[in-house]
Amino acid sequence: MDIQKNELKQLIETVQYNCHIADARHAGDYTLCVYLLKMREMYRWEQSIDFKTMLTTDDVGDWLTEREGLWDDVEELQYKPLSIKGKNYDPFDNDLINTLLNEEMYNKKLVYNAGLGIRCRPHFFIADLEEKIEQDNYTVYISGEEYARDMAAPASMAQEHRIFIRRESLRRVIWEILDDARVNGLDNPLTRAMSYYDFDTDAEVALNNMAEAEIDFVIQHEVGEVKAGYILGEGWNDMLSSLARTQAEIMLRAIRDHLADSIMTLPALLDGNKPASLHFYFGNMTAMRKHLAPALMKAYEYWYETDDLSQLQKLAKQSQSHWQKVAEGVTALFDKSPEAEPIETFISSKKQ
Repeated sequence: MDIQKNELKQLIETVQYNCHIADARHAGDYTLCVYLLKMREMYRWEQSIDFKTMLTTDDVGDWLTEREGLWDDVEELQYKPLSIKGKNYDPFDNDLINTLLNEEMYNKKLVYNAGLGIRCRPHFFIADLEEKIEQDNYTVYISGEEYARDMAAPASMAQEHRIFIRRESLRRVIWEILDDARVNGLDNPLTRAMSYYDFDTDAEVALNNMAEAEIDFVIQHEVGEVKAGYILGEGWNDMLSSLARTQAEIMLRAIRDHLADSIMTLPALLDGNKPASLHFYFGNMTAMRKHLAPALMKAYEYWYETDDLSQLQKLAKQSQSHWQKVAEGVTALFDKSPEAEPIETFISSKKQ
């Protein structure tokens, strides 16, 4: 038993080491405000501090200085392989590693993921596996307590036939964006979503309830991502890699998100009669997605003011065809000239 505990401890430390390298290389991708927000919540996670406790600059300051010093030491190093039962595995070999960890290798079922996010930023995590769902031609992994993670910690990620839903990270992501909105006293879709839950009485309970309500729609989005991937084809990912770290990459990711949601998430939201989830959906939409879909945002505001879903329903019916045609146009343009600027201009002319 002690040997197993030691092996698991070393495995977790290796995953966290790789997280540190990824953070060191990509922390500069964020604006200062977003960076400080993410580091504050990373500190909360590492120190196991509950969400009821307000963090101050003094709490985080020394830890942040120490962490940035660690990053200086590891930034140029290579990601370590993962050692499982005495054998080393490439840290990006998700299928093989999960085949081992999903089967109670260390007297508990675990799930692991290494993937590439925006700007080709690597993400790593290892956590308890709460549920594994085999559906159609994809697998959904739902994780619980996380033992190693990077500062970004995306709540969900689709990779080919695999979908990873991180329950703990979902709670933290929700808390980050809602806490920021609440502290700044804003009236926006996020604070409107919050009003359906009793955050003033017990923030932890309200957060848990909200995360549980939204997890189904997070899954819907990621399933939509898988289905959108089949429509877009492998060439889309090649194009993303070629245009990494450009405005065009951010636009392409927004197009895929819109396409995914037009297939799955928006129809489910509009049929579900769940206003809190609809507010949360629009509040969680990235700036680029809003920029490319001004009519959709206008239709949301119309619904909020009138309780009339008709404009949203009309646009939802048109969305899949629209974004699929935009994606086809982008692909054709890239095949002729794989440059970012003409693609950015083309996409900007195709707003919904």
